[in-house]
Amino acid sequence: MKGKRKKLRLLKEGKELEKEMKETLTILRKRNFKGYKGLVIKNTIYQFLTNITGKLGSLVFTIIIARLLLPELFGLYSLALSTIILFAAFTDLGIGSTFIRFVSKALGRNKKREAKSYAMYLTKIKIFLTLVTAIALILTARFIANSYYNKPIFLALVAGSLYLSFTSLSNLITLFFHSANNFRWPFFREIFFQISRLVIVPLTILLALKFDLSKQLIVFSIILALAFTYFLTVLFISSIAKKKLDFLKVKPLRLRKKERKRINRFIITLSVTVLSGIFFGYIDMIMLGHFVDAEFIGYYKAAFALVGGISALVPFSAVLFPLFSRLKGKELEKSLAKSLRITLLFSSIIMILVVLFASPITEIVYGTNYLSSVPLLRLLSLLLISLPLTSLLSSYFIARGKPEIVAKLLVISTILNVVLNYVFIAWLIHYSQFLAVVGACIATLLSRYFYFISLIAKKS
Repeated sequence: MKGKRKKLRLLKEGKELEKEMKETLTILRKRNFKGYKGLVIKNTIYQFLTNITGKLGSLVFTIIIARLLLPELFGLYSLALSTIILFAAFTDLGIGSTFIRFVSKALGRNKKREAKSYAMYLTKIKIFLTLVTAIALILTARFIANSYYNKPIFLALVAGSLYLSFTSLSNLITLFFHSANNFRWPFFREIFFQISRLVIVPLTILLALKFDLSKQLIVFSIILALAFTYFLTVLFISSIAKKKLDFLKVKPLRLRKKERKRINRFIITLSVTVLSGIFFGYIDMIMLGHFVDAEFIGYYKAAFALVGGISALVPFSAVLFPLFSRLKGKELEKSLAKSLRITLLFSSIIMILVVLFASPITEIVYGTNYLSSVPLLRLLSLLLISLPLTSLLSSYFIARGKPEIVAKLLVISTILNVVLNYVFIAWLIHYSQFLAVVGACIATLLSRYFYFISLIAKKS
């Protein structure tokens, strides 16, 4: 009896999926993007193109500089950038998700003045946090580079203050577009940034190598060049925002004290999530930077970069958050279920292909100097399943106004990640530096799957 009901349920889901596909093809053919379904399809297309441009652009960029720098210099660059990104987390503290939730919701009710009020209030907070974080990075750069890492990246960290400042501003302006459910111009912004980066940074590296600069100065020049590309991107996207975002032209309301407190509470709750998420994502690099040579960090980063680039083929999570914020009840549950099924199918296929062809992929992409990263790539390819599904579930809970669930689970998972990374790296470093890197991979996988499974349990 149970088997029969299960077959009927699967048959019904199959028919619904077939119907959805036909409706989607009709919308695409007629280019009728009205309503939630049309908006989802249009935004998914733009977000897919943005993800493809960003991920593959980043992958191409990583391949070029990895080949130019070779493992040791590439490891130093990766370590410096990871440290800067860790600091950059303090420029957000949950403002991104808060921005989209409040501004998108107000625009969904066609309350433009209210939307701008939220936007301006959150912008002031973000600019303040960015300035404080940039100063903190400059003040601690020497200790981090010379005492903790014992690696020549001091000047790179100082340049990182500019990098995180311009990155923060670029991301802030993009939030305005996403909140207005406008994914078209962020796509063009991504194109502009990727082209600028692919031109400016490799030229900088070639000049640095030509003049035989020290390792310290080479890494410094790369971070400075990256900061400059983000500066150009800020100029580009801000000029478009003034013309294309109508709600920026209205006069904002004065937010009541009660509203400011509500926003602040939401930010504080999400700040735990953001900080935990950044530590969750970069604690492995930070710990490896202390224990192993730059060459092995280069192998690890090369494998991770490939996983990140390949994950561009699973684009569904980012585009759905603004829409999740507007959906309720059965509509929200149904949208989540469909998104999870589609994402799981795509990510599973991609993961299997990466495991099977890891060796030729690595040799073709990076060259023989990076073949040591093949076992790491096979291990980390398991993230191709957990990462997109975790992102969808996190967006679901935040959109429902329950960020505390995400925050609690992420804090627990981050603590687990720190402990596992330390245990595995500190234990395996006695055998070899490469095994220490393998330990970091295993720790990352265990903690990320713990987080993913915990989110599923809370959803159920």
